[in-house]
Amino acid sequence: MAKTNTHDPGVELAQRRADGAGDAGRTPIRIGRGKVRVGTASWTDPTMTAPGVFYPKGADTAEERLRYYAGQFPVVEVDATYYALPYPRMAEAWAERTPKDFVFDIKAHAIMTGQPTEVARLPKPIREELTKELADKKRIYRKDMPAELLDAMYKQFREALEPLTGANKLGAIFVQFPKWVFPSNEARDLILETRERLGLPIAVEFRHGSWLNEKNAERTVKFLKDNNIPYVAVDEPQGFKSSVPPVAIQTSPDLAVFRFHGRNSENWEKKNITPAERFRYLYDEDELADWTPQIASTAKSSKETHVLYNNCFSNYGTTNAREMARLLAELQS
Repeated sequence: MAKTNTHDPGVELAQRRADGAGDAGRTPIRIGRGKVRVGTASWTDPTMTAPGVFYPKGADTAEERLRYYAGQFPVVEVDATYYALPYPRMAEAWAERTPKDFVFDIKAHAIMTGQPTEVARLPKPIREELTKELADKKRIYRKDMPAELLDAMYKQFREALEPLTGANKLGAIFVQFPKWVFPSNEARDLILETRERLGLPIAVEFRHGSWLNEKNAERTVKFLKDNNIPYVAVDEPQGFKSSVPPVAIQTSPDLAVFRFHGRNSENWEKKNITPAERFRYLYDEDELADWTPQIASTAKSSKETHVLYNNCFSNYGTTNAREMARLLAELQS
C-alpha cells in the first residue's frame, strides 16, 4: 500500500481507512451464483497518481500503474474514450498489462450520446473530411456529423476494442446520456441504435431524474428489461433536476452496474472545475453499508455485478472501493 506524503487530512484519513479495509477487493466476490467486481472509474487521475497517494514508489509509467492497479482490483472504468476514440494498440496494451480475469468497462464517446466533442480530438482522417464550417468550430455535436463520418467513428470505436473482446476483458460500454436528454421515443431509439452500431454489450446511465419519476419509471424499466440492457444505478447528490434517485433496478440477468459519484452537492453542477473536484467526496462506512443489501440482492440474480467509485479525488475512490469490497465479502463469512 502506498504511504501518503500529503498533509491533506482527508487523504490521510482515507489512507488509514484503506489500511484497515485489507485486500478483499483484489478478486471478484461471490454472492450466490453471481460475481461482484469492485473498482474505480479511473486509474490515471492526476490527484490519484500524485506521489504517495495510491501508487507505490517506482510506479511512474502508464504500464506500471495499470499493472499495480490490476493487482488491487478486478475491474476498472475507462474514462478517456469519452473524450477521444480509442485505437487498437491502446487496447492491446490494456489487455497485455492485466491479469486473465480482469475486466474493463468503457465509456462511450461523447458524440454517441448527444454530447459535444472537441474537433481537435477527432481522428485526423475524420477531421480532414469535415466541412470547413464544422472544422472551424471548437466543438460539434452528433447532429452536426455527416452520416458517413459518424459511421466511421462507430467503426473505429468498435474495432479498436477488439483486443479486449478477444481476451474476454470487455465488460460493457457505458452509454451515459446528458441531463438534457429526457424520456422519449427518440431517446429510446438512440439507445437501441447505439447498441446496434457498436455491436457490443452496453449499460445505460441517465443524467436526468425524469427517467425514473412517477410518470416514466415503469416505462423506462420495461424498455430496458425488454431489450436486456443493464441499468446503471447511481449514488449522487439529490435535490437537483438532474438528480437520479439512488435505487437498484435489475434489468438484465447478465450484468448489473452501480456507480458512486459522491455526494458533493456544492460542486455537483458548478462550472469550470475539474472532475476530481466535482466528485471529491469520501463516503463514510455507514453510507457504504446502506448500499450493501441492494448490491448483494442484485448480485444474487446477476451473472456479473460491477461496483465502481467515480469519486476519484486522490485516494477517496480506491479507499471506498476497498471498504465496499470488505463489506460485501463479510456478507459471505
